[in-house]
Amino acid sequence: MISPHVSFTEATKSNAAIRHGIDNTPNAEQLKSMRYVAVEVFEKVREHFGKAIDVNSFFRHPDVNAVIGGSKSSQHCLGEAMDIDGDRTGVDNAEIFEFIKANILFDQLIWEFGDEEKPAWVHVSRKEEGNRRQVLMAYRDSSGSTKYKQM
Repeated sequence: MISPHVSFTEATKSNAAIRHGIDNTPNAEQLKSMRYVAVEVFEKVREHFGKAIDVNSFFRHPDVNAVIGGSKSSQHCLGEAMDIDGDRTGVDNAEIFEFIKANILFDQLIWEFGDEEKPAWVHVSRKEEGNRRQVLMAYRDSSGSTKYKQM
């Protein structure tokens, strides 16, 4: 277990890794970061809402990140970021976003796609030191490229 409500399997699952035959196992340093994020962010969110929250993406081996076209500086590769989604269990992603923004120390908090009312999911990262509290919105421009704007 990474934390009381995040299993190792859930934290390392990757369809891209399976399709491309990539081992998506974190090293000791990445695992330490994952445990820190899970306890200091995810568990607090789950406790506040009192319902299961899905982990869409957590750890990504750099090779997995490359095949999905992720950012070269993605904190997922360090075990410092996770994408979470409450839709399946009836927890509003906008409420998750606002709760984290107001109550939890984070490095980056990203309203991922969706619309102005609700993100499709919430990206949150946290480091042990030097958290920037950067709040962004991810969207696609007219060419389909992912762009970010400050919120």
